[in-house]
Amino acid sequence: MEVKAVYKYARISAKKMRDVARAVQGMTVSQATDTLSYTPKKGAYLLNKALKSAVANAENNKELAADSLFVKSVMVDEGPTQRRTMPRARGSANMIRKRTSHITVVLASKEA
Repeated sequence: MEVKAVYKYARISAKKMRDVARAVQGMTVSQATDTLSYTPKKGAYLLNKALKSAVANAENNKELAADSLFVKSVMVDEGPTQRRTMPRARGSANMIRKRTSHITVVLASKEA
């Protein structure tokens, strides 16, 4: 049985987030939580929040035990980009892109 959680509009670029997401795929939930809590990146903190949400969904909605779950997949898609301008020399302006991403965590039970 599969359970998923989606964290939308996370304020991190998808490129930076995918490095962290690749590190935890295939791990059990406890291994992934330990790995993310000791990884010194912003993406690890955000992915840990999504992982905890997926575990809560599994326990409350599907009545699965947290110790029987593993991370089946983590998908990181690009969200909308906020655009800001920064003044530059001689009246010109540069664009600042504040990128967002959508994080989808899919957990599966070991029995299935």
